[in-house]
Amino acid sequence: MADTDVQAPFDAEDFLRTLTSRPGIYRMFDASGQVLYVGKARNLKKRVSSYFRRSGLAPKTRALMKHMARVEVTVTRTEAEALLLENNLIKLHRPRYNILLRDDKSYPYIYLSTDGEYPRLTFHRGARKGKGRYFGPYPSSGAVRESLHLLQKMFRVRQCEDSFFANRSRPCLQYQIKRCTAPCVGLVSPQDYAQDVRHTVLFLEGKSSVLNAELVDKMEAAAARLDYEQAAVYRDQIASLSRVQERQYVSGESGDMDIVAAAVSGGQACVQVFFVRNGVNLGNKVFFPRIPQDSSEQEVLSAFTAQYYLEHPVPGRILLGAEPDDIELLAEALSEKAQHKVLLSSRVRGERARWLQMGVENAAQALAARLSSQAGMQQRLYLLQQLLELDEAPQRIECFDISHSQGEGTVASCVVFDREGPRKSDYRRFNISDITPGDDYAAMEQALLRRYTRLKKEDAALPELLLIDGGKGQVSSAQKVMEELQISEILLVGVSKGPERRPGLELLHIPAQQRVLDLAPDSPALHLIQQIRDEAHRFAITGHRQRRARARNVSPLEGIPGVGPRRRQQLLKHFGGMQEVARAGVEEIGKVSGISRDLAQKIYDTFHG
Repeated sequence: MADTDVQAPFDAEDFLRTLTSRPGIYRMFDASGQVLYVGKARNLKKRVSSYFRRSGLAPKTRALMKHMARVEVTVTRTEAEALLLENNLIKLHRPRYNILLRDDKSYPYIYLSTDGEYPRLTFHRGARKGKGRYFGPYPSSGAVRESLHLLQKMFRVRQCEDSFFANRSRPCLQYQIKRCTAPCVGLVSPQDYAQDVRHTVLFLEGKSSVLNAELVDKMEAAAARLDYEQAAVYRDQIASLSRVQERQYVSGESGDMDIVAAAVSGGQACVQVFFVRNGVNLGNKVFFPRIPQDSSEQEVLSAFTAQYYLEHPVPGRILLGAEPDDIELLAEALSEKAQHKVLLSSRVRGERARWLQMGVENAAQALAARLSSQAGMQQRLYLLQQLLELDEAPQRIECFDISHSQGEGTVASCVVFDREGPRKSDYRRFNISDITPGDDYAAMEQALLRRYTRLKKEDAALPELLLIDGGKGQVSSAQKVMEELQISEILLVGVSKGPERRPGLELLHIPAQQRVLDLAPDSPALHLIQQIRDEAHRFAITGHRQRRARARNVSPLEGIPGVGPRRRQQLLKHFGGMQEVARAGVEEIGKVSGISRDLAQKIYDTFHG
């Protein structure tokens, strides 16, 4: 009987003979069925045929075709429709030979509620479903908070939670420091408060000239009726507005515009996006998309523009640092998505040209800094290669650590480093069970067995170097697992604290070479090992604390001296939940009423080890 699972070789000539000339997308697969590349085409026959030429292919295309086993196509009605489908499939399959954007997609906004007599102005991230107006997006939470801080000083619109606002019997501290007009206790009329709200909206809409003229008129009217106190308030608002304009406003711009520039070097790319909304520069955000070899700036900008703006709000104008070949198609697809005309341009003059040049310079600088940092990583890997007598520098290093409290809530961590540094997407934790409490050797054995049994089953990449946080006992446990799984290609190294258990005095136990190394404290190779070991330790402690807290059904905040029920409640109310408290930095935590700098540091350390 014939084996029906054997796939016939791909016949390119036969495939191309029947291929349509209509627009669509094509997918290239390897022999195992993995998607290698997704592309779009105005004419499928012409575009796909170009891959099968005998000569003239770019190096990256030759590398792709070397692994290609078959091609599938999907016909669409228009090329713009093909662009949308291409973007969806790239997100789904993350093909090896496509330019890939990694983005959290969640950008912050300023939100102004519209229900009630006294609307609230606040930070917002997530789905925009509430009744009200959203201003943004901003490139970072810091940019939103800076804007909110400025608005609070200028117009004093309340930013407190509705539950806090509804239960006040006297003004809060914000009123005392002139950051709020205390609408909660009726110290400002609805009409005057509505005026402050309207001024806030004018500011956020970029209508600075209208706002400035209105404030000048009101200042002069107040002075004419001898209300000098109110006139001084308007005077201060005009002065603050002037200072903000000097710093934030983009000369000659009044609408929404993004400046997008790319730099490509050393097989890597950086994209800088500057956000201008209503003529106000909201700041910039940097991206490092994954690119195939020999990608150009035009190719990077084309892929970035499609992937990014088909997922995010699209401004009316986008300035590009280089002109992609498909710029007209991109403009058409984005206009269709945004339901308004979108202009894409790279050949600009005057002030816009200067902004574009600034974007290009920022992208080049950020990429140079990243490559410099990675060059340092390469040097340390090379020195580690020399130290451990390896044939070549390790491309992948894994490190394990164990954490528990007197045997309770044992967690093992596995962190992964490659030539670029930490590879956090590959980090793993293992909840250890069915061992004698406190038996670190058994815990290490269980974690390694689970980890490498799975990697072998999945034919996944194994590390060249395995670091174990511990001495001879932990290393012996690791050797036992490696022997049981018949893994001999990994170099096993134990990292123990040394006789005085002080950083810089670590000992390296290398059983395969039957030696123990005592490195100089200033050794760059030792510093790399310390960094990886410390990261494994941090990751293990964080996992252990979370597991212990779940087991005890106790908030991690309850174990912090100085954080009682009231302060816990204030923290949770301020940040909106435990997850957001865990994400917050020391400065943000310190802004909560009643939390000192030292206490903020303790709270931060509880979640971050």
